[in-house]
Amino acid sequence: MRKFTSLAPVLPTEIALGRPLPWSVYDAGGKLLLASGFVVESQNQLDGLIESGFFRDARWDKPSSTGPRRPDARQNDSKSSSEIKQDVGAESTVAMDELRWRVGETLYLQAHDNPSIRYTVRLIGFVRNQSVLVTAPTLDGKFGFIQNGQAFVVRSFSGKKAYAFAAAALKSVHAPYPYLHLSYPQQVRGTVIRKGSRAQVKIIAAVIIGQPERNFATTLTDLSVGGTSGTSRQAIGLKGAVGRIAFKIHAAEQDALLNLKVALRSVMPSESGDAYNHGFEFLDMTVNERLILTAFVHQTLAEID
Repeated sequence: MRKFTSLAPVLPTEIALGRPLPWSVYDAGGKLLLASGFVVESQNQLDGLIESGFFRDARWDKPSSTGPRRPDARQNDSKSSSEIKQDVGAESTVAMDELRWRVGETLYLQAHDNPSIRYTVRLIGFVRNQSVLVTAPTLDGKFGFIQNGQAFVVRSFSGKKAYAFAAAALKSVHAPYPYLHLSYPQQVRGTVIRKGSRAQVKIIAAVIIGQPERNFATTLTDLSVGGTSGTSRQAIGLKGAVGRIAFKIHAAEQDALLNLKVALRSVMPSESGDAYNHGFEFLDMTVNERLILTAFVHQTLAEID
């Protein structure tokens, strides 16, 4: 049986449209998805690989010298819809040293005795069975006071899974730069997040839609990689209308302004009758837009209890 510790995420720059893969692609469990030599022929296929967090292992495969191969759907060993449904929401445990977290990975610390206190930190590294090293927690630009023994729930999001483990502060270090030692977990709990998971938000957005075009202010109430819901004081348009929606989000400690093509899929009056709820589907997103939006949704979900 192959060990999965050497799996690495596929990067967008490693796949070229119309060219055979130089190595095989696996899922996070080590199951073969695409054999070396398979040709990724469409942008949709490429986006799917990036979004789904599929992996490769360069140590398992050498670059293919054969010509392009086009296996049929069954040859790819892709999962059936019933298997996918069973995976969604499923929990599993994994050893800390088998996680492929990289230096700089974003982690979220939630104080065990006060869940409203949350810190965003970066992974510096870890010493097996000793401690996990993270950047010093801050609030409003100021270093937080962390007591030795203080308990936290640590969360992160990577690929298609949200991870969580309990840890205690071992020691705050202030020189030569501030960082924190957390206790080393033997097991980390992973939960599969469904593809359409929605993050609850409250974001002001500008919508331009209809013929002739009209501008509307909308408050987004939830957000997923595939679409969003928003409320406004008036009905924005008719179902099926196509336009654009612009809003700002903060992902991976950076502000990003997204201006996405959308289709209006639903228009319903609110229960109070003084507003309208709208459902939008995102259309024709670029890889970069999808990556930014995915990072924000995953980051938001990872912060939720």
